[in-house]
Amino acid sequence: MLWPMIAVALGFLGIAVLGVLAVRVFAEVRRLARQIGVASERIQRAAEDLERAATPLASSLDLTKK
Repeated sequence: MLWPMIAVALGFLGIAVLGVLAVRVFAEVRRLARQIGVASERIQRAAEDLERAATPLASSLDLTKK
């Protein structure tokens, strides 16, 4: 009867360890998703700034005259 009890206890501990690791992975994925969201917003703002800066330059060039 001792070996089955040890097997059940080890099985439970194994599942508990996997549960803890799953929670840690979930937390890190959420943190990464937030960082990706912030980086995406910063890239979008930089692209808008670049477009605004390039508009006067593009309008000052008249490509129809040769």
